[in-house]
Amino acid sequence: MFDVGEYIVCGRYGVCRVKETGPVHITGAPRKKLYYTLVPVYDSNSRAYVPVDSEKIIMRPVISGEQANELVDHINDIDALWIQDEKKREAAFKEALYKCDCREWIKIIKTIYRRRQDRIAQGKKVTAGDERYLHMAQDRLYGELAVALGMKKEEVEAYIIGRAEAPEP
Repeated sequence: MFDVGEYIVCGRYGVCRVKETGPVHITGAPRKKLYYTLVPVYDSNSRAYVPVDSEKIIMRPVISGEQANELVDHINDIDALWIQDEKKREAAFKEALYKCDCREWIKIIKTIYRRRQDRIAQGKKVTAGDERYLHMAQDRLYGELAVALGMKKEEVEAYIIGRAEAPEP
């Protein structure tokens, strides 16, 4: 179980803070079942109620600052998802998003970034689907890294680029 006040990553909600644990008072919800009341970090007006024992929704602790820096330092070692078929690629993106794994989010970002470059070079526009998945992957990755590194979400992309361009010691 997660503790009240702990930051976790939860399925489609992204980074959340556990506000409380206990039964919820919502019509139709079982009275004896325990739920996490989660507050999405980047949408503090929202609440998510997730069963403590849910096997369908992935929940995990936010990575540590050390893990975040190590991940950023090894971004170049993470491969993109090269799938030519549009429908299979979209299915792979969906699956990767809901794994709640930073490495999977990086794969999506790298794939779409490279596809964008290829399409622009061919005189084509970037697809709306690619833009949507890119935004979702960046939102989740940057949100978690921001919490792990104690910075603003808007600062994360520049941090990643700066760290990637820094000379090796």
